[in-house]
Amino acid sequence: MAIMTALDKTLSFQEKALNLRTYRQQLLASNIANADTPNYKAVDIDFAKTLQQAQAGRGMSVDLTKTSPMHLDGNNTAMGDVKPMYRTSVQPSIDGNTVDSNIEQAQFSENALNYMATLQFVNGQFKDMQEALRGNN
Repeated sequence: MAIMTALDKTLSFQEKALNLRTYRQQLLASNIANADTPNYKAVDIDFAKTLQQAQAGRGMSVDLTKTSPMHLDGNNTAMGDVKPMYRTSVQPSIDGNTVDSNIEQAQFSENALNYMATLQFVNGQFKDMQEALRGNN
């Protein structure tokens, strides 16, 4: 049982980081998909600040809003109190859309690389733990 507790503590940070990276990837993908939608406002999260809050025990959930009676009730408690922020538009468009495709695609790519790096780090931790349990040097 002590091994499981140690494993949980070891992977807790990476779990939170991966959950936030996944959520941020969804936000960025939505921004890119709505690049031509009039009056769409690009959103993002402050990853570092949100992760610090999660580590401080402030939870990570997302408030979901129903904009149609056809929508399902959304209680995403996995993310705690994550509040997406509107991205400041570098160059406003005539139709009110604040998505800058170049910025969104760069942020999307950077977030995907960081996600993969975290996965590789977790994979390395698992390998190290397996070797420790086997008694290999």
